[in-house]
Amino acid sequence: MKRSLIYCCVVILALGAPGAVAQVIPPGGSIYNPPLPAPPPPPKIEVPAIPKMDELPKRSYAPIAPQKSFGERISKCLDDAAASGLGPNERATYSRNCANR
Repeated sequence: MKRSLIYCCVVILALGAPGAVAQVIPPGGSIYNPPLPAPPPPPKIEVPAIPKMDELPKRSYAPIAPQKSFGERISKCLDDAAASGLGPNERATYSRNCANR
């Protein structure tokens, strides 16, 4: 009984060993492995400009597009909601979300 158990263990180890050995990577690796890629370049760090104490902040004088009033936006959103076939409750919800964008 003991001998047959030993034989079974030896057979099981012999059948399972090639798979386990194939997973082990030897130190130094294989000559067929591709070389490692070059490391990425270090990030470029820029120091932000320090504001001067006596200097006024620079302003942009580009014209700003005039915004429509809230009432005009609500009217347009209600018209869009009605055109898409929404009911009164859905229209109210849609117009609130649309006008506040």
